[in-house]
Amino acid sequence: MTHLPFEGLRVVEFTHMVMGPTCGMVLADLGAEVIKVEPPAGDNTRRLLGAGAGFYPLFNRNKKSLVLDLQTPDGKEAVLKLIATADVVSENFKPETMKKLGLDYQSLKTLNPRLIHVSHKGFLPGPYDHRTALDEVVQMMGGLAYMTGRPGDPLRAGSSVNDIMGGLFGAIGVMAALSAREKTGVGGEVQSALFENNIFLVAQHMMQFAVTGKPAAPMPERISPWGIYDVFRVKDGEQIFLAVVSDTQWAIFCQAMALTDFEADERLHTNNGRVRARDWLVPQLRARLAEHSAAELAALFERHGLPFAPITQPHELLDDPHLLATGGLAPITLPDGLRAGQTAQTVLLPLALDGERLGVRHSPPQLGEHSAELLAELGYSGDEAARLSQIVTKAA
Repeated sequence: MTHLPFEGLRVVEFTHMVMGPTCGMVLADLGAEVIKVEPPAGDNTRRLLGAGAGFYPLFNRNKKSLVLDLQTPDGKEAVLKLIATADVVSENFKPETMKKLGLDYQSLKTLNPRLIHVSHKGFLPGPYDHRTALDEVVQMMGGLAYMTGRPGDPLRAGSSVNDIMGGLFGAIGVMAALSAREKTGVGGEVQSALFENNIFLVAQHMMQFAVTGKPAAPMPERISPWGIYDVFRVKDGEQIFLAVVSDTQWAIFCQAMALTDFEADERLHTNNGRVRARDWLVPQLRARLAEHSAAELAALFERHGLPFAPITQPHELLDDPHLLATGGLAPITLPDGLRAGQTAQTVLLPLALDGERLGVRHSPPQLGEHSAELLAELGYSGDEAARLSQIVTKAA
């Protein structure tokens, strides 16, 4: 895009892991200059293994890296000079940590009254705010793990859903505060929290209880609102998800599959009738569908406009024809680890502005990659900048 919406906006972030970096990534993708302040040893997220190996390269694109030791007077002085030039400060550390450093909202608003301060925490202020939260912690205590797993077997969702959504809500709050600042000329404080985000995710099940008086059952045991809404094991042991969610779709499905007996059965003419018949209907369908391959069923459902889905592993999506054709993936250079310097595909924000995706302007930064230029802008000489931004190597 020729002009991105947040060009000219400066964000200084003190974040790690997923929640805070997600907020900064959204603002950066939309054009903001996002400066990630890292300690001399770097953000620990750079060194995570296993399921955390993708955190840093995914959530820190389009950002700059500035290394400062905030435990030293000189490092603290430099970061305050930087914040004086900023529109937004974003952080996801413990409140006492930020207050001790003088980087909490109450301290910073006297330095820069137009500043918007966004905090990403485990809990909004209240009885739980002293607890240490993680995505999995709030999934367990907030009902999501109960709803995802089978009865007696709570299971976390297969993604950092609260961290990512919490960062999104932090970004939404920043956008609202920016709009308010245009009217008042004064900044403000935004708070986003994992627990409250999780409660928003399970609110539909809370409301179900309010409406029906019955507790929601875990998703594997729920009473489906649709007659056909299942994963089917078909020919050669393959699996495919198939859905028939309206009476019109039922008629099309029966005709496409030549299920004349089902089409004629009055018990199955309505969706609610099919829901009541699931105990005997679904097993019979499983037997009939098992004669077909997943590819055959996918082609048939696509041809007739019926909902279906292959069972896909995440890494397979790197070759997904729709993502490739629509520009949903973009190349980055990996900044850390065994594959540092190599190219990988990253996933862009799931939106388009004026028909264009928000792309990668800068790969995730190497540690301290922009320290010299940012400190020079603040008036530091080359020698002073080098002294302030010394990197300490830490074993992976």
